[in-house]
Amino acid sequence: MFENKTLLITGGTGSFGNAVLNRFLKEDIAEIRIFSRDEKKQDDMRRLFKSPKLRFHIGDVRSPDSIDAVMQGVDYVFSAAALKQVPSCEFFPIEAVRTNIDGTFNTLRAAVSHGVKNVICLSTDKAVYPINAMGISKAMMEKVMISYSRNNDNTVMCGTRYGNVMYSRGSVIPLFVEQIKSRQPLTITDPKMTRFLMSLEDSVDLVIYAFEKSKPGDIFVQKAPACTIEVLARALLELFSADNPINIIGTRHGEKRHESLLTREEMAVAEDLGGYYRIPADTRGLDYGMFFDEGRNTVPEEEYNSDNTIRLDIGQVKEVLMKLPEIRDELEKYKG
Repeated sequence: MFENKTLLITGGTGSFGNAVLNRFLKEDIAEIRIFSRDEKKQDDMRRLFKSPKLRFHIGDVRSPDSIDAVMQGVDYVFSAAALKQVPSCEFFPIEAVRTNIDGTFNTLRAAVSHGVKNVICLSTDKAVYPINAMGISKAMMEKVMISYSRNNDNTVMCGTRYGNVMYSRGSVIPLFVEQIKSRQPLTITDPKMTRFLMSLEDSVDLVIYAFEKSKPGDIFVQKAPACTIEVLARALLELFSADNPINIIGTRHGEKRHESLLTREEMAVAEDLGGYYRIPADTRGLDYGMFFDEGRNTVPEEEYNSDNTIRLDIGQVKEVLMKLPEIRDELEKYKG
């Protein structure tokens, strides 16, 4: 579906953007536009990939003019621009609003204006029962996408939602690896805390699946295994044949014990597609009776989270970790 097409990635200099380029530059796509504020990272990508299919655009999704200018001639959009760090959003919540909510709306409006075929908005587990500003802003981003999709049939808008991606920037695995290499204690917030194990390749698969299957306003979730943070740490220690101690530092502000990818309410309407869940958009009109007077499906007792999904042991986590090229590279350098 991407043959001879033009793809725009907002926030394209991040981990997700790099994973997309690794996959798509091998295909018959005509052009990929990277749109972001960071000229240094854009230059790094330009030097790394050296592809004539790549075009780099400096701009900010907060600016309607700059996102509108880059949208001309685009067929598909990955809307990945976001403020993602929980502490940053917690201290500066209005900045999360301007990027994650207003910026996404600017992107959607420009896409509709220029006749883009599909837009995928990348969301996060933190949007499910949000307890921090980052999650709240992403939850509102999803609502904006769903609302705007109702009246724009020519541009299909949908969302993907996933937890922390393994070895993405700011995730815990590179932190543990660095602590192992520098002979420091591994810092664990809560040994029983669980996290999904999803690779960058999985995140790209999810977005492509959403492009192929989506209807307006859909949100897609990929099923994934999980493990406790303690199991993850011990799996890394065994891989590196290290004996660093483990220090338990306590749960940080704004941090959940388990990642949730679907609410109980969403589970009541979600379509099980085997490896994925599809959450259809609520297409009810502005009929307040539907909200106050009429009942709906029975709500399940549990959401879909990292505590009730498939749980991996140390050996299984080691197998998952060894599939990551970053882990293989670090092991080669560490043991070489």
